[in-house]
Amino acid sequence: MRVVRRPNRPVVEVAGGHVHALYRHGHSVVHRIAPQVKIVAAFGFVLAVVITPREAFWAFGLYLAALMVLMAIARLPLRFVLRRMVVEIPFLIVAIMLPLFGSGERIDVAGLSLSEQGLWDMWNLLAKATLGLLTAIVLGATTQVPDLIKGLDALHVPAVVTAIISFMVRYIDVILGEFSRMQVAMASRGHEVRSVMGWRPYAKTFGAMFVRTYERGERVYLAMASRGYSGTMPASLRVPAPGSQWVIGLGLIAAAWLVAYVAWAQQ
Repeated sequence: MRVVRRPNRPVVEVAGGHVHALYRHGHSVVHRIAPQVKIVAAFGFVLAVVITPREAFWAFGLYLAALMVLMAIARLPLRFVLRRMVVEIPFLIVAIMLPLFGSGERIDVAGLSLSEQGLWDMWNLLAKATLGLLTAIVLGATTQVPDLIKGLDALHVPAVVTAIISFMVRYIDVILGEFSRMQVAMASRGHEVRSVMGWRPYAKTFGAMFVRTYERGERVYLAMASRGYSGTMPASLRVPAPGSQWVIGLGLIAAAWLVAYVAWAQQ
């Protein structure tokens, strides 16, 4: 918020909402759907993916095709999506290790003795984790963080939960910015990571950041209390959700659950 001085009286201008890096500005149909509809649709879709039997390869193909259609409608570039899937690398590493150290019957693949059960577990983990991550990327890329909070409020999520989420999203960028400045300061003083022992200063940095974050939390709370905060956040203006949008969202959930049902029926 900033004060703009005019000849007659000062005018207070309020800055716009916090735009997260996961969001991609657009005007597609997916962008215009109410956040509460997208949250419910994403949750129902992911739940259908989770309960789908791992042997139903065709079902996972249909889920992926549906997400690709949504990404095309939302005009999300492939490079944008792939860059945000980097977070899946730890799951990928764990999944690759499952066939090597799994138990049960073993088969030879390219000269390696792999566990058959481990191969199924690897496929199950990668398929469902990837589809869940793609769903989250589509949701985050088409919905701003303030709108997600409004959507959660519209779904009657407890106010304390939405307050925690809003503060976490707002200050995670602040904390990352401080850590980046600390890295620059360390590099300017000749610090260079050449071995595991070089990570010790980073551990001290994280400790200092934890103390700073705790102290900042106390200052923020005192500032809020001095402005009348009594334990509850002001009610946000809810975004209306027309019935046609609920039909689209619930239709997507119904289609996903139908695929899961057919997949189980074929077992």
